[in-house]
Amino acid sequence: MIDKFLDTLVDLATTSGFAGFIADGGWKSLIMIGISFIFMYLAISKGFEPLLLLPIAFGMLLTNLPFTEMYHPDLWKITGEGIDFGKVLHDGGLLDILYLGVKLQLYPPLIFLGIGAMTDFAPLIANPKSFLLGAAAQGGIFFTFIGAALLGFSAAEAGSIAIIGGADGPTAIYVSSKLLSSGGFKIDTGTIALAAYTYMALVPIIQPPIMKALTTRKERSIVMGQLRPVSKTEKIIFPIVVTIVISLLVPSAAPLVGMLMLGNLLKESGVCDRLVKTAQNELMNIITIFLGISVGATTTADKIVNKEFLGVILLGVAAFCLGTACGVIFGKLMCFFTKGKVNPLIGSAGVSAVPMAARVSQKVGQQENPTNYLLMHAMGPNVAGVIGSAVAAGVLLSIIPY
Repeated sequence: MIDKFLDTLVDLATTSGFAGFIADGGWKSLIMIGISFIFMYLAISKGFEPLLLLPIAFGMLLTNLPFTEMYHPDLWKITGEGIDFGKVLHDGGLLDILYLGVKLQLYPPLIFLGIGAMTDFAPLIANPKSFLLGAAAQGGIFFTFIGAALLGFSAAEAGSIAIIGGADGPTAIYVSSKLLSSGGFKIDTGTIALAAYTYMALVPIIQPPIMKALTTRKERSIVMGQLRPVSKTEKIIFPIVVTIVISLLVPSAAPLVGMLMLGNLLKESGVCDRLVKTAQNELMNIITIFLGISVGATTTADKIVNKEFLGVILLGVAAFCLGTACGVIFGKLMCFFTKGKVNPLIGSAGVSAVPMAARVSQKVGQQENPTNYLLMHAMGPNVAGVIGSAVAAGVLLSIIPY
């Protein structure tokens, strides 16, 4: 009787999570749990992109607790016939099932639908030159793509890393899940998503020093004129025209741009209030939770505690900084050619972190001139950056085999 009791205690001890930490490599899981705590702190105490950073952090915690059986990396290994999705559905845990939405590229377009339903494109329509600033800020993507390729990353890996420069988490997930779908790579979608959302959360910290370094006090103090009113007809025509033009030019961008513009058309039509409220609230919130926790679940210790992840982090910050710099530099050119009518600070909002990047432009501008209100002017490049990052994603998917 005593022997059976002791055997039961031994079984409980060997199958507990504590035993998993003692096993070979268990210390790496402890490091990952520590990192998850840091992200939770940043989300809760500092308010850094909490709607996504907190679910990602908790997913990271769950997947690195030994023997929880919620996420199985082995089920996602690429074989000669690809991923066995039937086996995932049959044998997978909760987080495996949720991760299907990432691997099948469902979550990013649905998030774009919600973003479109919440976005006002009037500042962009009122000032079409903002498209140029949004396009210029995507320069960080292509410069980093070249740099990553020169450092030895494959084309698919370089494209996945470079898209971080767009400061758009869903786009980064969409591109990397496609480019890295064939397997055999040193990085994966979870690695890219973690880096992308980290830098999105750090926009208010990373951007201001770059903006101040590239502009003069006089440029930062420029007061821009009021934007013209935009009619309802223009707002309705805009998403339809953008969808047609971009889908014809870059078909690979159609899923993202199409859903973005559908959400905006629902909003601007004025006849789909129930659908707009669902896209803005229930749908957006549900997909955000599913996306965050399932992406966090992929950040297992073996994928993060290595030199490849360090490379992703360094190249990711380079991409983001270059994107910000390209936007500001192009803003300076516009300031010169318009004889001081454009404040170069709004160029930094050309990255796709809506509306955070626009708020940073406003804040830095008001530090030099408290009466200066750049927010609406910065929203033009900011929403153009959302479109621009989707187009850049389409270009990468068009030129890189996967």
